[in-house]
Amino acid sequence: MPEQFAPHREPIAERVAGVITRFGDIALLSSRKLPEGEEIAQGDFVARYGITYLGKPQFSIVPDLVVADYGELLHGEAAWRFLMEKGHLYPRADVCGRRNDGQEDMLAVKQLDFDYPYDVFIYGGVADREPLARLSALIAADRAKFPERLVKHLPTFPSLENWRAHG
Repeated sequence: MPEQFAPHREPIAERVAGVITRFGDIALLSSRKLPEGEEIAQGDFVARYGITYLGKPQFSIVPDLVVADYGELLHGEAAWRFLMEKGHLYPRADVCGRRNDGQEDMLAVKQLDFDYPYDVFIYGGVADREPLARLSALIAADRAKFPERLVKHLPTFPSLENWRAHG
């Protein structure tokens, strides 16, 4: 019987330190403990990003493998760069990963909405497949302590009061 080939799959994973606090169904990441809300976890985490489905904003996929039209297999940062920089050139390329509802999925690049805000998920560790939370905002006076991609895709406020005033 022929040996099965399983391609390497790896989502991008950025290290983040902070506190995750829940306010109802909203989760915030902050640089330090907030005076209110339910603290979910504190320490070192992994941030990953979900790209929204075109026409189905309730779904997003955290890519862990991209199969380009020309057969190249991409994972991790290489897959993310491909999607961000060249995805529009290869609309039939396949994106594999885990949806925000926990299901494995595969779809063509043309089925993703790169203009819709991305979901930002926080995981307990690199090996975790289920997120602790989907983040709604970052509360931090000093954004320089956080990855550039996280700050780009997550609304950021210098204080809890600023976040409340915005909402």
